[in-house]
Amino acid sequence: MSELVAVILAAGKGTRMKSKLPKVLHKIGGKPMLQHVLDAADAAGAARKVVVVGHEAELVEAMVGEQAQMALQAEQLGTGHAVMQTEAVLKDFCGTVMIICGDTPLLEAAELKKFYEGHVASQAAATVLTAFMDDPAGYGRIIRDADGNVLGIVEEKDAVLEQKAIKEINTGIYCVEAPLLFEVLATLTCDNAQGEYYLTDVLAKLNAMGKKVGGVATADSDMIMGINSRRQLAEAENIMRQRILNKLMDDGVTIMDPASTFIEKGVEIGQDTVIYPYTWLEGTTKIGEDCQIGPNVRLTNVRIGNTAELQFVYGHDCEVQDNVVIGPYVHLRPDTVIGDNVKIGNFVEVKNSHVGTGSKLPHLSYIGDSDIGSSVNIGCGCITVNYDGKKKHRTIIEDNAFVGCNSNMVAPVTIGAGAYIGAGSTITKDVPGDDLGIARAKQKNIEGWAAKYRNG
Repeated sequence: MSELVAVILAAGKGTRMKSKLPKVLHKIGGKPMLQHVLDAADAAGAARKVVVVGHEAELVEAMVGEQAQMALQAEQLGTGHAVMQTEAVLKDFCGTVMIICGDTPLLEAAELKKFYEGHVASQAAATVLTAFMDDPAGYGRIIRDADGNVLGIVEEKDAVLEQKAIKEINTGIYCVEAPLLFEVLATLTCDNAQGEYYLTDVLAKLNAMGKKVGGVATADSDMIMGINSRRQLAEAENIMRQRILNKLMDDGVTIMDPASTFIEKGVEIGQDTVIYPYTWLEGTTKIGEDCQIGPNVRLTNVRIGNTAELQFVYGHDCEVQDNVVIGPYVHLRPDTVIGDNVKIGNFVEVKNSHVGTGSKLPHLSYIGDSDIGSSVNIGCGCITVNYDGKKKHRTIIEDNAFVGCNSNMVAPVTIGAGAYIGAGSTITKDVPGDDLGIARAKQKNIEGWAAKYRNG
């Protein structure tokens, strides 16, 4: 099989998006549209990828990074002109060039691979990916001969009534053999109403040369949807989201209400986990088996073990291990690790801390820059005071310690194994293991003060 290079067209401004961002950088499923296309091309077997940039080129280049080579289309003069700009990058390439639009984020790698394999098997000079649509209005129609070869593509404005009845449309995705592609591109003219170089003219010229032009149809017309407006962006988001949820449900995950559940493409969830309504799972989040997540949970780049229960939780860039119960109203911040069998109650924030096996943070506490051992109890309203105005410091609370409610631990400080902290203490010095640390003023009762105050 010939080598495959993907050329991705991403130079357009996307005027209808009404945005400062290039169109292809708008996100769907948590990733820029262009990233979805790059991922699909890569998974379909493209050995190299070339992205044609134009409007706000530096922003697109920054997003692509080392994933692909770049070609600049300084002036947008049509799809044919865009592909022309890749000739310098691909001047020595001999193989198949797959041309893809950068605003088609619903493309699936398996379908692109099938398209490429169909092109190679047919030994055609060029092949167009087509789709059948109940309402083909606005799309170019595919004209085939009796043998199924593609004779040409007729745009709707040029189509006669009989051609408008054709339901097979051009998706704008092509496989063309190189260097023949660039030989034909060199013969294109912009002698048309738009003053542009059309890629579809390449197919017509190949036919005129007696070369075979094929067409491979996809059964998934949603997949080739191009995004040109915020409304279409939302529509595509909905389609992608439903596909993700369907796959998860088919794999053994319970989604209680798909309409109110938002899960990105890179998220992994184990069998028999239940996702409650109003849950957002984003980035590289990975959830184990037999968990209950939600309602009202948002997790970004979070790793969750098995049999965990989270409700009303916001977590990002952290880890929660097995058999953990968290919530409601908990914030898990980056570099936090919650160990097995931990319980975290309502209104607790944990940041850059390790909480050991079986420890409890019942409610109304801030745990920042801390190392908490196993079987530690943190009373209500406790704070690890980690910031002195210039630097962050760590608090260490060793195994089996008991911290009474409404206590402050001013870091750097260590609470030894089995130590107790009296309620209401502000601890500024280390407490050795098995000691009781108390740091509060002695209580004083003034006899009759309240009555005198009321009568005064």
